[in-house]
Amino acid sequence: MKYTAQAHWEGSLKKGKGTLSTHSGVLKNTNYSYHARFEDEPGTNPEELLAATHAGCFTMAVCANLTKKGYDPESLDTEATVTMENLTITGIHLVIKGSIQNITEDEFVEVTKHEERNCIISKALNVPITTEARLVA
Repeated sequence: MKYTAQAHWEGSLKKGKGTLSTHSGVLKNTNYSYHARFEDEPGTNPEELLAATHAGCFTMAVCANLTKKGYDPESLDTEATVTMENLTITGIHLVIKGSIQNITEDEFVEVTKHEERNCIISKALNVPITTEARLVA
């Protein structure tokens, strides 16, 4: 399997702007710029997309692991926070909340800790990754 995305940029770093597109069409000429990345202008940025990518992968991996163990999650919600300092990504923190019948908090935490290290995106990254897991009613 191969996945593709394209980036287009015009102009200098601070005055320029670009677009991002994916083969699937989910992103199609989506705006990104210096100002969207480092200030408060509408548009996306690579770190935000990394957070979305990691949240999605981690949530699917947790779901797969729970299913393999015989659980049928009603819902899983993950928020990923990418921390960047001095133009270096220094870590990613994942907070997952799950509505899952007949599972203990300890079992849920065990599954999430496993996927913290083993989901496809976690394994591709070379930064500290931390997680928190909470069951919700």
